[in-house]
Amino acid sequence: MNRRTIATGLTVLGLLAATGCSASTSNTAAGEDYPQAGKPVEIIVAFAPGGAVDTAARLVQPVLEEELGTNVEVINAPGAGGQIGYTQLTSATADGYTIGATGSPSVVVSPLDPSRGASYTRADFQPLGRQVIDPAVIAVQPDSPYQTLEELLEAAKKDPESMTATTTGQLGGEHFALAQIAETTDASFAPVHFSEGASQATTAFLGKHVDVLVANVSDVTDLVKQNKARVLGVMGEEHAKALPEVPTFTEEGYEVVSATARGYSAPAGLPEPVAEKLEAALQTAIEDPEVVQKMGDLGLETSYLGAEEYEAFWAQQETDYKEVLPQVQESN
Repeated sequence: MNRRTIATGLTVLGLLAATGCSASTSNTAAGEDYPQAGKPVEIIVAFAPGGAVDTAARLVQPVLEEELGTNVEVINAPGAGGQIGYTQLTSATADGYTIGATGSPSVVVSPLDPSRGASYTRADFQPLGRQVIDPAVIAVQPDSPYQTLEELLEAAKKDPESMTATTTGQLGGEHFALAQIAETTDASFAPVHFSEGASQATTAFLGKHVDVLVANVSDVTDLVKQNKARVLGVMGEEHAKALPEVPTFTEEGYEVVSATARGYSAPAGLPEPVAEKLEAALQTAIEDPEVVQKMGDLGLETSYLGAEEYEAFWAQQETDYKEVLPQVQESN
């Protein structure tokens, strides 16, 4: 396998002509009074509280409030591997008062699979900025008999799907990572999908209801510190700063690279002045030194991209995931 880093016009025109307004004038007016005093901006997080997506949103929240001059509220809408929250986001009015945390591959892949019945496509999102790249990891219980990544993978090769492994939902990042591991190493795990996110998956692992935790660096940093999990391998291009002693899969001889990208988007169609204000506020919040430090302490490495770059990254990911989607669907 190749190595992958697993980015009614006529009616409107008629109304504008009848009122003597132009789209440019309308958009400028919308931007001048945005945000209105006392009207909050909501950040929809498509996963349960306590996970990396939720934590990152709550770290940028106070800086956004300062930059926008209004309250910013984090709203959790978990379920269906992020699809419930993404549906809520893309169904909202494109006025700047509803934005959402968007993470790939979930936001990229869910509309590509017809069986998911997603009501949105990539075109329904307006990317505002990327915040982090969070490499995937594989972990076992502290008392697990498997001391190294090689030992775990060899066991999963000899007895395929004898061990269960967590994901944060079908076609989520962990699901893709497991499929990539299977194709690259012939080590096969039985995926157990937890559609509400990393917190639900971690709880199941800590309760020993699943054998292996497949997660992101940020999900396991505290678990390692508390000796509640032993990470055997990181699926990043290089060592994770939060887990400096843990080898990468590549170092161990396995060409497996997988990571989750997270950022923020709005419903498509924002007035340009509103989009510019949100993009600028998010950049300030994401790159705020205190936010970057707190993110780093949690194992979340800031990797900012502006709106245009994030959109291009998203489009490339869509192309990449289309290629590997069939094999992941086979592993459901």
